Amino acid sequence: MSIEQLKDQIPDFAKDVRLNLSSMASDETLSAQAKYGLFVACAIATRNPTVTAALESVAAAHLSPAALAAAKSAAAIMAMNNVYYRFVHLASNKEYATMPARLRMNVIANPGVDKADFELWSLAVSAINGCGTCIDAHEKVLQDAGVSTAAIQTAVRFAAIIQSVAVAIEAADVTIALAAE
Repeated sequence: MSIEQLKDQIPDFAKDVRLNLSSMASDETLSAQAKYGLFVACAIATRNPTVTAALESVAAAHLSPAALAAAKSAAAIMAMNNVYYRFVHLASNKEYATMPARLRMNVIANPGVDKADFELWSLAVSAINGCGTCIDAHEKVLQDAGVSTAAIQTAVRFAAIIQSVAVAIEAADVTIALAAE
């Protein structure tokens, strides 16, 4: 599925979402690996199979097998970390913050691709999942690596657009299902 086919599934009530998806697809602010890795990691984070299939299909032509696997790893490891660290942050009992996480996350240290790209993908997924602790941690690593605030903002903007595409398509699916009843 192409970006155009994905856009065709976005209902008219979400015209802005459709336009944002178009602008994201043509944005050349980031390297190809960073951009298309974001497509994959963020699509997976939306948990929408239509969006995931479409954006992974588009990205596959631009990513090496290692980069595609790393983008998927970023989504998977952040799914775990975002739940855990959001809990630690939000729990009233601050003792949890002093306890070891005891979660295996070696892929963060050795992602198999440029570390900054992996961190950018992890940040974007953390934004979708709403983990402030992880957002702060990944943003700091990116800043320390010399990644510009403009690139970081672009990654989070892509995450917001991809999430909104998933929500718009799901809302249209619900409307269709209700009309069929």
